[in-house]
Amino acid sequence: MRFGKGRESQNVEDRRGGSFPVGGKSIGIGTIVIALVAMYFGIDPSVVLNSGLVTEPPTAVEQAPAPPADDEMARFVSLVLADTEDTWRTLFKESGKVYQEPKLVLYTGTTPTACGTGQAAMGPFYCPGDQKVYIDLSFYQDLKERFQAPGDFAQAYVIAHEIGHHVQNQLGIADQVQRSRQRAGEAEGNRLSVKQELQADCLAGVWAFHADKARQVLEAGDVEEAMAAATAIGDDRLQKQAQGYAVPDSFTHGSSQQRVRWFRRGLESGRVATCDTFSAASL
Repeated sequence: MRFGKGRESQNVEDRRGGSFPVGGKSIGIGTIVIALVAMYFGIDPSVVLNSGLVTEPPTAVEQAPAPPADDEMARFVSLVLADTEDTWRTLFKESGKVYQEPKLVLYTGTTPTACGTGQAAMGPFYCPGDQKVYIDLSFYQDLKERFQAPGDFAQAYVIAHEIGHHVQNQLGIADQVQRSRQRAGEAEGNRLSVKQELQADCLAGVWAFHADKARQVLEAGDVEEAMAAATAIGDDRLQKQAQGYAVPDSFTHGSSQQRVRWFRRGLESGRVATCDTFSAASL
């Protein structure tokens, strides 16, 4: 990717090596263990975490510092985040809305969030409760070695996907899905989750379209890197790696083929309207 000396986001918090208490909600250790098992089998851990939330009295939130200037990986994350900010701010403005920029939190191992305790084993995730994206940068090593999906654009895709969830939250889509899932059975709830995740993939593609159009950030091979990452973290592939077979009714993120298809749809169209997975005749 060609970011060069682009703008770095001021919305990155560096919790690595520190302890930063967050009030609001927490979960028990049993819920964390179940969520980790769920993640291993390709199931969305947020389903478990959301069901295990316990309300606590609010406490003060300690603001984490920005990452050090000489941290190249943190700088890359900051550059990508800044680019998503520029893109979505423009797109929201064009539709008469105001984009509220999310925070992105770098952490190691575990960290408190408004959605419970975040665990590195869950991979990057977005918490609508505090409107923050959380990522342990060791995930990028897993992406390269375990999932065989190296490259800077593969890394950028991961961030853009989580920002896609923030866009869904800003547009009220996330709340609608959550309400529908509460009324649905397990199988239907999983299908709704798949549609939400595939839409976030498509929105990541929309970002890439506009970022390249405005700032020419894509280089040869970048799109292939993102496709490789989308393929690597499809539910079918993860389940086959974990247990030798896939169970489509338990999918919560979509198959590798679906994830690639929806990312490409956003990338080729650049239009949010094309990302309506909930009305699509087929995924």
